Amino acid sequence: MADEAEVRIDKWLWAARVFKTRALATEACRAGHVKLEGVPVKPARTVHPGEIYVVHTAALTRTVRVAGVAERRVAARVVPTMLEDLTPPEELERMRRTAVDQVLARPRGTGRPTKRERRQIDRWLG
Repeated sequence: MADEAEVRIDKWLWAARVFKTRALATEACRAGHVKLEGVPVKPARTVHPGEIYVVHTAALTRTVRVAGVAERRVAARVVPTMLEDLTPPEELERMRRTAVDQVLARPRGTGRPTKRERRQIDRWLG
């Protein structure tokens, strides 16, 4: 990771594993789901250490501070050196509740959960 390197925001979001693909990161920027100080940013904006971005994904709104810059995707264990997650705990809890509700939601008339489904439910709850 080179701090003096100029890296685009879409590339950094992908490298820091905020988005699964660079195309998803670019689309999020174009749609206005990535903001710096409340202002939507374009995909080509250069990232600088210390900046705080608010990123809206499908499941939650993350707040991240840029700690390091890298052009290439890094290993999951290296991500904490690239970003500091400032997402409020209540936002993470809301996402967890939504995920649990999706697992527990069963269409009426489908009967009892199978053994496999029960294990998945137990994993989500505990």
